[in-house]
Amino acid sequence: MRRFARVYGADPLHLLAVLFTFALAGYAVSVVGVQNLWNPDVWWKSIAVWFLGAVIAHDLVLFPLYALADRSLTSGLDAVRGRRRPRSRTVPALNYIRIPALASGLTLLLFLPGIIEQGADAYLAATGLTQEPYLDRWLLLSAAFFAVSAVAYATRLALSRKDGGAVSRP
Repeated sequence: MRRFARVYGADPLHLLAVLFTFALAGYAVSVVGVQNLWNPDVWWKSIAVWFLGAVIAHDLVLFPLYALADRSLTSGLDAVRGRRRPRSRTVPALNYIRIPALASGLTLLLFLPGIIEQGADAYLAATGLTQEPYLDRWLLLSAAFFAVSAVAYATRLALSRKDGGAVSRP
């Protein structure tokens, strides 16, 4: 097992998961059909082009941005703590900020066309409703994410003080 991990670089379960993912992707392409992934009339409307663009946009633009945001958050929390590492009695707040920020960002990505009212005429014709409440609802949902996270953090902080401050760290 250790020899495999040394040669491959990870656990065998990781290799199994990667192979399963490739098999699932291959199955999806075989079901959809390669011919349906490429539009010969208008090349930029092809699924393959949009998928490649999404990969490039994520790896070259988005990943550095949210890595920088995470580094800034970590540095900011260290500055607030006075550049000392948290004692074992404290509850780290980092994930209680990361998770609602991630959820808020993902819902923004999901509902962005509605928030910026893209296709408002088609939406109105199809549903009889306007897209005006999308921004307000996304802001309320984001506020709820952070509120639930704050309550969870406060609860964990109270429980750690009640138990004598023993917080298990992974």
